[in-house]
Amino acid sequence: MRVSSNTKHIPSGERAARKRAAILRAAREAFLAGGFGAGIDQIAAEAGVSKVTVYNHFGSKEELFVEVVRDSLEQALGDSLRVMCEDLRGGDDIREVLVRTARGWVRGLVTRDIAALRALIAAESRRFPELGRAWRERGPDRFAGPLAEALSRQDGLRIPNMDLALVQFYALVLYPHIVHSAYGDTLGEDFTDELITTGVDMFLSYYRTR
Repeated sequence: MRVSSNTKHIPSGERAARKRAAILRAAREAFLAGGFGAGIDQIAAEAGVSKVTVYNHFGSKEELFVEVVRDSLEQALGDSLRVMCEDLRGGDDIREVLVRTARGWVRGLVTRDIAALRALIAAESRRFPELGRAWRERGPDRFAGPLAEALSRQDGLRIPNMDLALVQFYALVLYPHIVHSAYGDTLGEDFTDELITTGVDMFLSYYRTR
């Protein structure tokens, strides 16, 4: 997959922003319905713009596909990231921060559209590895830096391998939902809450200084 690297001028301003948002919405629906085979003509028609306008905003269909992934994950997780960072700056209890953050992940990622987008990325990632990179960069990996910094500052915790610890945290509170959603299943609200709260407690208990 070759994403355009041209330094061409990208339209700006309020009108251009509305068109860009319309293109992304139309492209997301088209890709989810028809995969990467969805045509630019179809996307332009659904967005109410010309094909030229699509290419003015996105240099190629590949670039548009990557931007759909980034935009979808920003909608799913952007607010959760901002809230988490505000909580950490405010000195909130780390357990409560982790619980709220995990709940935000589940709300954002375990939806029908995001599950379908994740399946599409998995199907196309061999041909288009940029999709997988975009998912990692805009998904829960965005939280890794602030979380790692906050956990390293916590008195009473000893985490010798932070990368391993973060993967373990994801595995406890998020991955079960992703696995179930891949098969069209969802975990109940009460079960989800218990999974998150006990997962956070297990994580903190394991790394608590003895």
